This record gives sequence, C-alpha cells and structure tokens, in this order.
Amino acid sequence: MALLVDLTRCCSSTAACLQQEADSHVFLLYGRTQRRGNGLPEPFPRAHGSVHVLDSGSTAECLYRLKRTVDDLDLSSIRVLTTARGREVLLRYQEMLFTAVYTFDYQVTPADRFTCSCCGGPAPADSPEVDVGGDVSAFLQQQPALKGDIKVLRSTLIPDCFGHGFSTRSGGISYIPTLSSLNLFSSSKRRDPRAVVEENRHRLALRAGFHPLPLRLVKVNHASDVWVLGKPEPESYDSMVTDRREVVLAAPGADCMPILFADPVKKVIGAAHAGWKGTVMGVAPATVDAMVTDFGCRRSDIVVAVGPSVGVCCFTLDKEQAGDFTTLHPDCVPDPESAKPHVDIRLANRVLLQRCGILPEHIHDNTVTERPSVTPCTSCNPEDFFSHVRDGLNFGTQVGFLWIQGS
Repeated sequence: MALLVDLTRCCSSTAACLQQEADSHVFLLYGRTQRRGNGLPEPFPRAHGSVHVLDSGSTAECLYRLKRTVDDLDLSSIRVLTTARGREVLLRYQEMLFTAVYTFDYQVTPADRFTCSCCGGPAPADSPEVDVGGDVSAFLQQQPALKGDIKVLRSTLIPDCFGHGFSTRSGGISYIPTLSSLNLFSSSKRRDPRAVVEENRHRLALRAGFHPLPLRLVKVNHASDVWVLGKPEPESYDSMVTDRREVVLAAPGADCMPILFADPVKKVIGAAHAGWKGTVMGVAPATVDAMVTDFGCRRSDIVVAVGPSVGVCCFTLDKEQAGDFTTLHPDCVPDPESAKPHVDIRLANRVLLQRCGILPEHIHDNTVTERPSVTPCTSCNPEDFFSHVRDGLNFGTQVGFLWIQGS
C-alpha cells in the first residue's frame, strides 16, 4: 500500500504525525511555496525510511515520480489524503498518468479541518485553477527517449504517393521493461497510461512525417469486420478503409500482423489487424473486398505490405486450432502431428490474399527477399519489437500506419 499525502492543501507538520501511524510507503506532495531556503520542505520526517518527498517543479512531475516508485515497488493500491478540491484536481492527473491497474482510495477531509495536533494551524490556501493537460504534456515532452532513436520500417512496394511505415520499440518514453520504450497502445490492464502513449504517438508522428494528421487505430475484435470511414462506426472492427487524405490509418501488432493495403490508381488505403483468429476469419480478403466494393478498386492494382509479426518459428496453437490452418493450406502447419503444432499465420494471409485476387508480386512479406525486410519475427527480436508470445500479458504494441499524401 502507498499513501499519498497532499501537503499542497494541508499543513506540512501533518507528515510528522502520519509517519508514526502509517505502515505503508508514504509520499508527501509538497508545493513550491513550502520549500525552505535549503530546498527541502520542513518539518521533514527524516528518520522514517519509507517516506518519499515529492517536491519537484510541477504536479505532473511529482505524480510521475510517485508512479515510477510505485511501479518499482510493484504496488498498485494508493490511498490519498487530501481535500475535496485536491481530489478534484488529482483525479484529473490520475486519469492521464495511471490506468485501471492502480486503485486509488481518496480520504477527503474538509479544508478547514485539514490540520494536525502538532500545530493546529490553518491549511494552505487552494492553488489557482490548474491546466492539468498542459502540465502533463509539457512534462512528458521533456522526457528523454529510451533505447535510442525512433526507427521506422518502410516497404519499397508501397508508392511514394502514400506515407507509411511500421514502428519499432525504440525512441519512446515508456519505462516499464516489457513496454519500453515506444509503446503505442494504452490498455486498462497494463501500467502504461494514456498520456505516455499519446506522447509516444506524437514522437512517432514527427519522425514519420504525418504530424499533425490524426492517427486512428482499429478497435481490435480479433474478427474480420471492416469499417469504411464515412459510414457509421462499429463498436469494434479489425480493419479500416478510406480514400480520405486527412487521416492516418493504423493497425496495432505485437505478434499479430499489421497489414497495409494501398491502391495507387484510386488512391485508396486500408489497414488491418490480423491475429490468428482474424486470419482464419478472413480479415485480409475482407479488406480487399471493401476497397473493391466501396471505392471501385481493381484487385490487380492493390499492393499489400505485411508488418512485423510472429514467425512460424515461435508461434504454436492447440491441434484443433491449428487444423483450421492445415485446411487452408498444408504448408501453414509444418508439424501437424505435434501436441502444439507450429503455425505460419503469415503464409496463411498470403494464401488468402492471392485467392482473393491480389497478385503474388504485390505482397511484401517475409517470403520476399529482393526487398528490405518489413516482416521480421517479433518474438525473435526483443531489442526491436514487442511480443505477446515472448513477454506475456504485460506486452507493448507497435503499429503499421498509412496515409494518402496531400496533393
């Protein structure tokens, strides 16, 4: 358990009382006006080894330090002692800097009673209205990139009339080991918060050249639903298709395949997320069908790039599940008699794409050797890619992204 004491709204000597009764890690949130000439807040309970002073230049920085320490201690429960006004402000920071992995229990005390027996003095006056979003954004923009610079893989098959790429894991600010560093998806089940992921996406946009165009990710359902932008948006879908220039389509992947589709004649694009379930259900050919039906594309004009994804070397399924891939093509399961057969989901998508009319030479995947690779195995390359198979449930996410260049 961690205890956060909001001393920006109560007397600082409250901390001395709390250290006598708290059996948890205590975090003291101080404001700038509570610093003394030597830079340390006083009175300071120096004898208590589990007291952490949060007295940095901004509330965002203080709470980010709290989060990092809590993560290092593998804690998730945080009790907060504050006023009603303090809770209102801290809840906004919580929404941006934490996820549902963390539980916050706010103990609210009226401001006029938020004192302690040590001094009986009045609580500090409430601070003026706080620009929480601006504070968080400004702080995160100052954070150094981890694991080197941002690197983007690009397919030489996709023409220059489109901007596109596949992200790798370097150059972001996510510090959780399995999410470090350019994690591009925030999940309520993981410790990387929305604001950090948004900063990672902003850095990717600047590096890849699509800033300030919005990045729109598919709402993964591990199925084969396709959303054509302009039509009513479904609650979930694994593919998007559009001819709009003002948006960047993106598909996530961490073993599952981000697949990019482009028609240079009609100037139509698509992005699909293809895991093993979506592959069997036909998300790739469904994307092609939507491009043909809704925009008049010819199948022979469409080019497809398959991004970083788990290889047959590292991916296995139960025999019953693998049987669906054997039925699709025997080569998709090289060891069908094994208790946990290996499955080649990349080959499965190539088979399906060719069956629906995509020319073999218009598919850039791991079988293509005459072009720079954009389909390395995510599980085999921990320095460059996130992987669910390798890292377990707390995995990071890379994306494939695509947009139509402006006229």
